[in-house]
Amino acid sequence: MLKFVSIRNFVIVDFLELHFTSGFTALTGETGAGKSILVDALSLAIGGRGDVDMVRDGCDRAEISVEFDTVGSSNLHCWLDDQELAGDVDVCLLRRVIDANGRSRGFINGHSATLQQMRDAGKYLLDIYGQHEHQSLLTPDTQRNLLDGYANLTSEAEALTKLFSEWQALHRNCEKLENNNEALTNERNLLFFQKRELEALNFNLHAWVELQTSYARLAHAASLLEVVQFGVSVLNETDAACITQINALISRLRVGIEFDASLKDVLSILEGAKNDLQEVVYSLTRYTEKLDIDPQVLRDQEQQIAAVIELSRKHCIAPEKLPDVLRNIIVRLGDIGDASNLSEMRSNVIAARNLYNSAAARLSAARKVAADKFSREITILMQDMAMQGGNFVATLKPLAQGNAQGLEVLDFKVAINPGSPLRSLTKVASGGELSRIGLAIQVAASKVFTVPTLIFDEVDSGIGGRVAEIVGALLKRLGGRHQVMCVTHLPQVASMADVQYKVSKLSKDGATVSGMTILDEIERIEEIARMLGGVEITKITRKHAAEMLKAK
Repeated sequence: MLKFVSIRNFVIVDFLELHFTSGFTALTGETGAGKSILVDALSLAIGGRGDVDMVRDGCDRAEISVEFDTVGSSNLHCWLDDQELAGDVDVCLLRRVIDANGRSRGFINGHSATLQQMRDAGKYLLDIYGQHEHQSLLTPDTQRNLLDGYANLTSEAEALTKLFSEWQALHRNCEKLENNNEALTNERNLLFFQKRELEALNFNLHAWVELQTSYARLAHAASLLEVVQFGVSVLNETDAACITQINALISRLRVGIEFDASLKDVLSILEGAKNDLQEVVYSLTRYTEKLDIDPQVLRDQEQQIAAVIELSRKHCIAPEKLPDVLRNIIVRLGDIGDASNLSEMRSNVIAARNLYNSAAARLSAARKVAADKFSREITILMQDMAMQGGNFVATLKPLAQGNAQGLEVLDFKVAINPGSPLRSLTKVASGGELSRIGLAIQVAASKVFTVPTLIFDEVDSGIGGRVAEIVGALLKRLGGRHQVMCVTHLPQVASMADVQYKVSKLSKDGATVSGMTILDEIERIEEIARMLGGVEITKITRKHAAEMLKAK
């Protein structure tokens, strides 16, 4: 719901702040006072086209700020989240700035936004009738959704879209398999061969590291054995061995201690060194016993390493990546399936198509019934809105092939005058007629239409008397479900409003500006009387105005 509008330096408005409530609001004023300026400002706020002429003379820029209460607007909240434009909870702020040099900028909840994003946000927030560029009822998607909602067919339509997507996905996969069957067969055979190779290799990263370590040890076993034997010999197995010489020195030191006790420390160090060297001899001996120099084991390990290297070269990767290759091959085989599945896939496509066709036929039949009822209801409302003899038809044009929305395209068509041909709603020339038709559609579908704020610009153009009262009553009725605003020059319409604003021209600092004020009960009587009367407003005119307001 629209809550607040701030307008600065826009056309002939210098500064204007307006607060709005729910229900039906009328905007009235003298001809030329600028009643449509608010509508133009809101159009700009939701991505409408702007130009430098909208900037008030002598000002650097025009600025429009709009605040909406978005409680319950879950679709808008999801869209804002997806676009990363979310702001405060249950509030949406739109701001549009047009510089005197022609530059235009838009903001949503303080975030810089493109005009397309502002237009998309506007679709969730308000609908303006009487200006083609902001009338969502002119789009086929909105017309279809509206009819489906009117007939309680929304869930069936969503289910049909899902069935169509499933059918098309199966069809694309089957077509791809058929068109590339030979290539896929060759790819499948290659993948199976590669899969068997990799599985036979039974590659394991931990085992691969151990294999390389073991191979390096075995490949150098002879030299390692020579080193170890040399070490044992030098330390313990010759007359000049280190341990033998140290033992001799220890014996002499023990004799020397008898004459000089200070040699005990040296003896202790030397005996420790002897023990360490003896432990080295034991370790080298044990290593010799464990060293496997079996040539067959070495050849086996060489073959295992060669097999890993060969496969890694085939796939142009490091050996450590071989498990990833195997996983990718298994996934790809699952994607392309088995050639024997082609006939089964064709059967699945036919079954999915039949499911879609059955659901689409049921939906088409229900839409036909709803379209006839909807058409009659709108046609009746047109007769009451100064379009006697006019006709409205929601046409369902069959498609050669169904799509995600069904087996037909919906188009709202109207004939304004008796005997005139039906034409698409998008080609209706008169803005006033288009607004009234939009009003009739909104009234008929008000229970299902989701846009919270509806604005009618000169919806009563070309009508008066009884018809004006009917239009006012319809707007009042519509205001019970939506926030409704109407720019009007008819007292019959204005008197039905819950709230009335008066637009007037003022002189300020030698310049003409437009202002807008909310009217209290007495002021409303004066304004309705002005709309009823001529140059002079009489007591009778005021009494009539008071009666109209009382009877609303």
